[in-house]
Amino acid sequence: MDVKKNMFLTALKAALKNEKVSWSEELESQDWVELFRIATTHQVLPLIYEAVYDCPAARNMEPQVFMSAKQQTIRSVMLQTMKTNEFLGLFQHLQKAGVQALVVKGIVCRNLYPNPDYRMSGDEDVLIPEEQFKLCHQVMLDYGMQPADPTQDIQSEHEVPYGKPGSPIYIELHKCLFPPESTAYGDLNRFFKNVHDRAIKLSIDGKQVVTMGYTDHLFYLICHAFKHFLHSGFGIRQVCDIVLFANAYGKEIDWIRILQQCREIHADLFTAALFQIGQKYLTFDPSRAGYPQEWQEIQVDEQLMLDDLLEAGIYGDGTMSRKHSSNITLNAVSSEKQGKKSSHFVIKTLFPTVQNMEGRYPYLKKHLYLLPIAWINRIWKYRKETQTVLNNDAAESIQIGNQRLKMMKTYGIIK
Repeated sequence: MDVKKNMFLTALKAALKNEKVSWSEELESQDWVELFRIATTHQVLPLIYEAVYDCPAARNMEPQVFMSAKQQTIRSVMLQTMKTNEFLGLFQHLQKAGVQALVVKGIVCRNLYPNPDYRMSGDEDVLIPEEQFKLCHQVMLDYGMQPADPTQDIQSEHEVPYGKPGSPIYIELHKCLFPPESTAYGDLNRFFKNVHDRAIKLSIDGKQVVTMGYTDHLFYLICHAFKHFLHSGFGIRQVCDIVLFANAYGKEIDWIRILQQCREIHADLFTAALFQIGQKYLTFDPSRAGYPQEWQEIQVDEQLMLDDLLEAGIYGDGTMSRKHSSNITLNAVSSEKQGKKSSHFVIKTLFPTVQNMEGRYPYLKKHLYLLPIAWINRIWKYRKETQTVLNNDAAESIQIGNQRLKMMKTYGIIK
């Protein structure tokens, strides 16, 4: 493994344990710059900075080397604290109005970190029963929230984002957890149909929130990472969330049920690799988590996964070339689920279905005959992007996509 990445993982593990690194060997300025760059890409800069800033190796370094990272850390933590307080107020407002809202990911995971607001969240995810959307929408408006996209058809979409003028809070309101129209992972929703019946309550900053049961929530964290893996990948922060959740609530989790469900979606080797990464490089403790023998006996090479997620960045957008490679991987998975020939996904990559195009081209919802125009527009836009955006090369996208297809075969996701 690259030395800088190894340093990054060492510092991250220390942060998860609320410890400092003890590096004493002198490091060059560019080593620190690269460390902070990786941390920024994975949106864990406050965690890394807190773990390294006072180590012996840093004490003789010129202050300006750390100044930018320090300033970003302070801004990020202050902003996250504001978001947390605002969200807890909003959630209490929803509960008082009778909305059966469940908090997922975000603040629940953040609460597991030694310094919660050092784990940044771009948004908070809230799941409601679809039949309560009208009520919830009105309650959100009463609180001062507004739909982030005024042109969106909020009645038909499965996910509606909200913001609040003058506030950093950003909410993604879900009627279901995954896009139901997705051939690749829309069927994951079936595992979460009755989650409101299995809801639990947690205390966060002295206030009560309602969330999914422990088994449902861990499986959702796995599925969420899996969804991003099928696109262009995900970063180390999601592995941290899964590891900390398992350590905290493992004895309450039905691990065998999760194994059965992971096997059903061909994600058992994928998930085993995540926990092996957690055990080798982070803080996953199988004994503390009640991680059963059935899971521990799964043989898998986690290094492929680790290399991929370190390159991926927070949600697989480390580079534009990687981001565009998702057209290859996602369509390969979709084609296999539909029982189509392996060559079919190449055609689908160039000419997606109308369901996959509606998000970017809303006019297709009413005018299906314009699909060929949308294809042409999409290809033209992609060619323009590859000419003007850094780290965005069509040939590289194909290479990354093909490499990731091989990895998916290694982990049994596709044949």
